[in-house]
Amino acid sequence: VAAERIHDAFSVPFEIDGVEVFSTVSIGIAVWKPTYEKPEDLLRDSDTAMYRAKARGRNNFAVFDEEMHARVVRTLKLETDLRRAIAREEFRVYYQPIVSITVGRITGFEVLVRWEHPERGLLLPAEFIQVAEEMGAIIQIDRFVAEDACTQLRAWQNTYRHNPPLNVAVNVSGTQFMRPDLVTQIDHILRKTGLYGRSLTLEVTESVLMENAQYAAEMLEQLRSLDIRISIDDFGTGYSSLAYLRRFKVDTLKIDYSFVSRMLADEENSQIVKTIRTLANNLGKQTVAEGVETRSQYEALKELGVDRAQGMYISPPLPVEQADELLA
Repeated sequence: VAAERIHDAFSVPFEIDGVEVFSTVSIGIAVWKPTYEKPEDLLRDSDTAMYRAKARGRNNFAVFDEEMHARVVRTLKLETDLRRAIAREEFRVYYQPIVSITVGRITGFEVLVRWEHPERGLLLPAEFIQVAEEMGAIIQIDRFVAEDACTQLRAWQNTYRHNPPLNVAVNVSGTQFMRPDLVTQIDHILRKTGLYGRSLTLEVTESVLMENAQYAAEMLEQLRSLDIRISIDDFGTGYSSLAYLRRFKVDTLKIDYSFVSRMLADEENSQIVKTIRTLANNLGKQTVAEGVETRSQYEALKELGVDRAQGMYISPPLPVEQADELLA
């Protein structure tokens, strides 16, 4: 009742120097209990509840409960483990083959990270990437993955002669993409590994590009000066301005697995895939379909004229030794 009364008070604008100002308030509530040993315990838990309220969309309130505490403890432990993982180099790079649909040959790999946790085993990105982004550790992880992948690709190019040469696609987080030193870092990695820029594709999600479209266009221009290929990941799941899509210096539109997985059962999704392929073709860009799980999906994509594909039907993500065997 008290929280709602406060929200009602803030629903009316404040007048400051003749200007009306609207404000919202996020409220965290904790109730005193015998287990608290000092006032700071109550403040800590109300603060935790306040951040929970913010996560629900701001201008909200939340009451602290034990699940919130358990979640905070888990997150803190994960943050500690991530810092140790970076120091101990516990991350592993996996490679998922990307094939040309027209000739059925490997053209390169998407690079994916795994965490070899000493207690929990091999962890997928969904289990730690969000926390890594929040604490800033994603920058070090991205850098490690990119450098390791470029080093490995250079070795493969020297061993296996493909025409055109093999390519690796590396995901760039939103945090990393917004850093002004991204171009310098990528340039350093290319020089250090001896890899030509044309052999590296950076994958950036559609939502990251559109959140700051003007900045994104300028950043893509700088990256293209290194002769790097750019791919828009999860294309079709976010909001794209066609005007900016024309301006963005990108090479590839990556068709999201959510469309590919339902394209045979749902005509609407099939039409979306076809539309993305047509759009890419008209703009002079290539297409990659991700999440291809069956031969029927593969054949349907081939019929629609999609250029390349990846997914479990072709191969799961592989550790470097198995990827090397596949190339051999």
